[in-house]
Amino acid sequence: MNRVVLRGGSVVDATGLVRADVAIEGEHVTGVGLIEPRPGDEVVDVSDRLILPGFIDAHSHADGLLSDPDVTLSLLRQGVTCVIAGQDGVSYAPGDGEYASEYFAAINGPHPSCRGGGVDAYLSSVDGTSALNAGYLVPAGTVRFEVCGREDRPATEDERRRMQALVAQGMSDGALGLSTGLDYTPGIFQDAAEIAALCAPVAEAGGVYVTHMRGGYEANTAAGASEIAEISRLAAAEAGAELPVHISHFHADADIVLDQLDALEAAGVDATFDAYPYTRGCTLLGMPLLPPEVAALPVAEAVAVIADPSQRVALREKCTLRAATSASLGPEWPDMITLAHLAAPELSWAHGLTLREAATHAGVSPIDFALDALAASRLECSAVMAVRSPRSGAELARIFAHPAHMGGSDGIFIGAHPHPRAAGSFSLFLREYVRERSTWTWADAVHHLSTLPARRFGLGRRGVVEAGAVADLIVVDPATVADTATYENPRGRGVGIDDVFVAGIRVLADGELTGALPGRGLRRSPQT
Repeated sequence: MNRVVLRGGSVVDATGLVRADVAIEGEHVTGVGLIEPRPGDEVVDVSDRLILPGFIDAHSHADGLLSDPDVTLSLLRQGVTCVIAGQDGVSYAPGDGEYASEYFAAINGPHPSCRGGGVDAYLSSVDGTSALNAGYLVPAGTVRFEVCGREDRPATEDERRRMQALVAQGMSDGALGLSTGLDYTPGIFQDAAEIAALCAPVAEAGGVYVTHMRGGYEANTAAGASEIAEISRLAAAEAGAELPVHISHFHADADIVLDQLDALEAAGVDATFDAYPYTRGCTLLGMPLLPPEVAALPVAEAVAVIADPSQRVALREKCTLRAATSASLGPEWPDMITLAHLAAPELSWAHGLTLREAATHAGVSPIDFALDALAASRLECSAVMAVRSPRSGAELARIFAHPAHMGGSDGIFIGAHPHPRAAGSFSLFLREYVRERSTWTWADAVHHLSTLPARRFGLGRRGVVEAGAVADLIVVDPATVADTATYENPRGRGVGIDDVFVAGIRVLADGELTGALPGRGLRRSPQT
């Protein structure tokens, strides 16, 4: 087992940047300081660069794409060595994966191999097939689908017990916690009491409750945060253990975000959150448009409703009202929705256009174009969504400065014109919020992007550069690290991070994949 020595760089400690070499043997860091190479060592010159713990993307939709070289290269070039999958209440396990593959076709896509076997099978599917690691959250919507199907009603006591058993099994398999997506189907049908019941085995196992909270965020944030507090209280009472919570992609004005975090703290809730460095969001095209009773239908039935001329007038009115009264969109919604992915080949010309632009080209109204696209694509459509109140970098900086913040890209890689957050978030954090604005020091960046998520999600000895830690390491050029992805060219890869190690194996060398696949499915293991 040859030793690798990263020589001539600097590491971060409590005092700031410190000149140090780093020695790696096997999967672990074995020394930090001035290290003399010995015969047989592989010495990597990292002069004038920083040796940092690999970044952890706290909210990713790369669930089924971890063996895709383009996706892994995009992540590694940002310094991401681990993603947290199973987000928004919908993913492949438990069950056979068909529900997630259908409903989240435009977000996660199908998994290349998982067809059952639960959380253990999903995590095992990552082992030796990817250059980076993945943790997994039990998705509450998928759990509900396995027990209640598409029913729009409260779960019975027996159904709750069966759902709890699935969550408990997932936690036993190594899941990090439970996720909900309360603006998606079937999460929209789950009330606080039902979610709290599912969170009880999470609290018992020492996991975390991760939520895309109800109500669309923005001006509706207070109601969603209040429900989080209720869920935390009810789950803790049932489990006899505290329930840490984590808010996904917390997007709202800075005053709203900070006030609601204060309110949760005052209510005794241990809360963290992730947020990405962009104002616009991205989600299913149908989510802000289709009424729940249509969105909950199997795809073939939903398409039949959307395509039925006798139902179009009523559906048009319902969808228009939903978009116009959305907390995020509002009356100008046709200009605020940019088409990211339309599965129908005949609509490929519309990628990158707003709904209004595409509708004008097609000679129809924006709502009719949206509905026709949903039908033609069998609902497999996503869109980049602007918000009513765009936030400046200075306002985002106020949010990112909160000590409970961690980086989460909410990255979606599917589509001809995706949101740039998938390819650019972590590089943008370093360029703008460390180098340009000085919102963070380099030590702060490590806290927000690596150390805090490693601890919150129970990823063991990760998130630090010290003897005994797992050698998930990145080498960063502080003078040049930057994002190149934009809304116009969303797939541009990060620059300034050219060398990355996962479990001591070099997976990125001089900016290119080495072909090594040391990634694994990470099971919950609190840091010691």
